[in-house]
Amino acid sequence: MKKIVVYSKPNCMQCQFTKKFLEDRGIPYESKDVQSSDQALNEVKNMGYTSLPVVLADGLGSFNGFRPDMLSKLA
Repeated sequence: MKKIVVYSKPNCMQCQFTKKFLEDRGIPYESKDVQSSDQALNEVKNMGYTSLPVVLADGLGSFNGFRPDMLSKLA
């Protein structure tokens, strides 16, 4: 199974939509909160992103924003 990491923060609608999409389809993921973890924030910055959510998935690379087209590839 692919490892999926969702970088997010509280009160982020696109983050919530992304997590709900994965949960509704039974797709397991790890959530990293960039507000409570400097390490997670640095990981997002090192990937070159400035907006959330950022999704990192084995075999698919990374992308940001609520992207049902990309998320569907994880199912």
